[in-house]
Amino acid sequence: MSLLMPKKVKHRKWHKGASKGVENRATEINFGKFALKALDTRWITARQIESARRYILRYLKKGGKLWVRVFPDKPVTAKGSEVGMGSGKGAVDHYVFAVRPGRILFELDGLKEDVSKQALEGAGRKLPIKTKFIKKDNV
Repeated sequence: MSLLMPKKVKHRKWHKGASKGVENRATEINFGKFALKALDTRWITARQIESARRYILRYLKKGGKLWVRVFPDKPVTAKGSEVGMGSGKGAVDHYVFAVRPGRILFELDGLKEDVSKQALEGAGRKLPIKTKFIKKDNV
């Protein structure tokens, strides 16, 4: 399984940060006709993104195109199971993407609306947030 992760990073470990407010980037459909929009604030792991992407790919079969509009570039660290307090920050364990409400996660094109809705809503069930199926205004 090839999980998404950055090839090269400027800083290996990040602060946790506070995820607040609504998204102001990637809030509209730019590539496809149908999309999956986030309604919650949460970290989405590379594994969860990959799981949702594979779910959608089953519906694409021969036709259609998928755009993944999120990329997990935030490193999350974890210390060993029996390590005491102190002695620094743990090693990078996995990567996440911090989602805020209003963010477009996936876009689809080339499928009928009912099939697209089924694919995207199923992918939304793979994610730890509430999502919403949306379509472009001029469809």
